[in-house]
Amino acid sequence: MKRRSAIKNLSMAVGVAIAWPSWAQAWTPESLPQTAQPIFSGSLDLLGEVVETIIPESSTPGAKSLKVHVLVDRMIRDCYAPEAQQTYAQGLNLCNDFSEKMNQKPFSQASKTEREKVLKEMSVSDNPVAKGFVTLVKNLTIRGYMNSEYVMTNILHFNMAPGYYHGCVPVK
Repeated sequence: MKRRSAIKNLSMAVGVAIAWPSWAQAWTPESLPQTAQPIFSGSLDLLGEVVETIIPESSTPGAKSLKVHVLVDRMIRDCYAPEAQQTYAQGLNLCNDFSEKMNQKPFSQASKTEREKVLKEMSVSDNPVAKGFVTLVKNLTIRGYMNSEYVMTNILHFNMAPGYYHGCVPVK
């Protein structure tokens, strides 16, 4: 190892060790970045109804009660290209439009079977935005639900460190 790089690394480590306590204690909820707003206002409520239609509440919690809709909105907003974000925003509007056309009421006021029919109609529609919206939201809903803490611990019985070591066992 070169002496200069060792001295530089050591001085950086000492500087971090000195600054760390004051930096960590200065955090408050107000100093942390706030979560970004949904793509358009009211989208989380409507998206919550869409994900609850995809994975409804039964003997296990539904997607809405596990807050999968918040994850879906955040994933699309932060991780997807602007084209997908546009498909998402237009798809939420189309969701209400399809529901108004089929049921004469908004999606959030429709019954469970009416909501399912709306999503099925959107998925087989000739409109690429409607089809893309249903595919995108359905995939993210399933991914978010299956990776939720509730499903991983209570249904899949996920072990963080599987294969425990038992050192003293009798050998036959």
